[in-house]
Amino acid sequence: MTQAQSPSDPSSPETEVEALAAGYKRNFVADEPRLSEMIETYQDLGFDVITVPISPDSAECNECMKHNPDKFQVIYTRRRPT
Repeated sequence: MTQAQSPSDPSSPETEVEALAAGYKRNFVADEPRLSEMIETYQDLGFDVITVPISPDSAECNECMKHNPDKFQVIYTRRRPT
């Protein structure tokens, strides 16, 4: 489970493939404190937000991410249904 997901929602996507299939858009990679700030901002703007841990094998990964993969999360958003 990721930071922005509800603990009571076991159907929340946990991988990039699942997130994209569920209608989420990939935004960017962040760590604290920006991660929490952006989650809150997107939620305030009316988005559903999930985070997925970055894969150390991803093409965007650099050395700092390889040494601390749990520190970085990918933020995904989708508009809440109205």
